Amino acid sequence: MIDDMRVLFFAMALVAAAGGGSAAASQGSGNAIAGLWSTGSNGGQIELYRCGAAICGKVVDAAPLRANPDQRDVKNPDRALRSRTLKGLVVLRGFEGGPREWKGGPVYDPETGDGATKGYLILREDGKLEVKGCRAAIFCRTKIWTRVR
Repeated sequence: MIDDMRVLFFAMALVAAAGGGSAAASQGSGNAIAGLWSTGSNGGQIELYRCGAAICGKVVDAAPLRANPDQRDVKNPDRALRSRTLKGLVVLRGFEGGPREWKGGPVYDPETGDGATKGYLILREDGKLEVKGCRAAIFCRTKIWTRVR
């Protein structure tokens, strides 16, 4: 009887520990994609980071920025936003979910000036990140990013 109680107590402790670990993992689910990512275009690098309960992303580097660190958002369709600097510009905002898929938006591509209201981030099995921006369900564009660190 005592041995049965010990086994039961041990099993309950394992279940409680696993449940606590799962809660911690879900709270930190954005940590799976947090970090520096290469966009594969013009040497672009975006840092994904926690912004409240969501994931956001900002421009960290690109070949044009190395040539001119004061480069502006000149392709933005909104004339009032064309004077803002590209370095540090938030291009992904409000992505929630995880640990493998996040949904949010808006998404902005300063290289083209295109924006999307809805976006998806999918961490693939190969460690690459699928970044998809959609204006409507049928007007989407997908890029594959690779982790820098």
